[in-house]
Amino acid sequence: MEGGPERIRTAVEAFAELCLATRPRNLVESSEDIHLRSIQTYCKERNFTAVKIIIPNFVENITMSPIAPSELIINERGGVYHLNLRPEELAPTVITVGDPDRVAAVSKYFDSIECKQAHREFISHTGYIGLHRITVVSTGIGTDNIDIVLNELDALANIDLTTRMPRAEHRSLQIIRIGTAGSLQAAIPVDAFVASTHAIGIDNLLLYYQRETNAADEEILNAFIHHTHINSIGIQPYIAPASISLLKHFVTDFHQGITITTPGFYGPQGRVLRLKTAHPTLIDTLTHFHYGNHRVANFEMETSAIYGLGKLLGHACLSLSAIVANRVVQQFSSQANATIDRLIQKTLQNLSERNV
Repeated sequence: MEGGPERIRTAVEAFAELCLATRPRNLVESSEDIHLRSIQTYCKERNFTAVKIIIPNFVENITMSPIAPSELIINERGGVYHLNLRPEELAPTVITVGDPDRVAAVSKYFDSIECKQAHREFISHTGYIGLHRITVVSTGIGTDNIDIVLNELDALANIDLTTRMPRAEHRSLQIIRIGTAGSLQAAIPVDAFVASTHAIGIDNLLLYYQRETNAADEEILNAFIHHTHINSIGIQPYIAPASISLLKHFVTDFHQGITITTPGFYGPQGRVLRLKTAHPTLIDTLTHFHYGNHRVANFEMETSAIYGLGKLLGHACLSLSAIVANRVVQQFSSQANATIDRLIQKTLQNLSERNV
């Protein structure tokens, strides 16, 4: 465009002024309050289908058309399709568990439960611990289910289900996974707890979304690929970090490290029953990976999708794991249910005491 970046900026500012000048008097904001929402409102009032706003180093596509019923399915009670939850039934803090039976194992510690919903493997309880409102929802196993759960949680928080339009104000959820995992370090024994600083996904889910990785995380990922050569069997790993604002509350009594998220329980985690695996040294390779202070602590089947989608959607996410197996010394916990219960209680205690 002739005139360069400054002319682009001037054009955008002029368009924002036009938005204000042509809106009804009771909707006018001061010129100091002009931002992209002004342009969005202007376009919605005039039934524009879309507009692209371009400012140096920034491109935002604002879609004005309602999200189609085929893309966002809303059931007869006004809830999102898979979770069967309505927006008012979702708390600001969400605990995810894989096992549907584990929802009640969490909510039994609530002071009160205000609603329960269920659809397929997705069970949800919303209630209170003191003044802290929490939703616990089961996801089932795997990143494919996390794709459903994270997108529908975000829809409840950030899409008006009546108009099918994104809300003007973004709502950020706190999403904490409480699950089980296998340790990949001899020094992280069964019945210990792990808080995942990062997740490296070898499941491919995030390859379906446009995403960016910061330079520091990209260095970890490149070192991981170089060490494991996992791309030699067609896997394209990705990396996503935990929310520091949540992670800092889960230090005492927690091991920390990188979690590897796999798309299966047997071959993808190096287990051999009757089939040989394509990466027979996987366990040993993961155990010996390190980059600076970063090392692989454990693996499981959901964390990378939670961290990756959560970051893209603007939510704070943390994955906490009860170690029920140690793959290095080949042990399995004799008290797995008790260990999971201890992790549930510690998580809820940290949330309530630290007002997280």
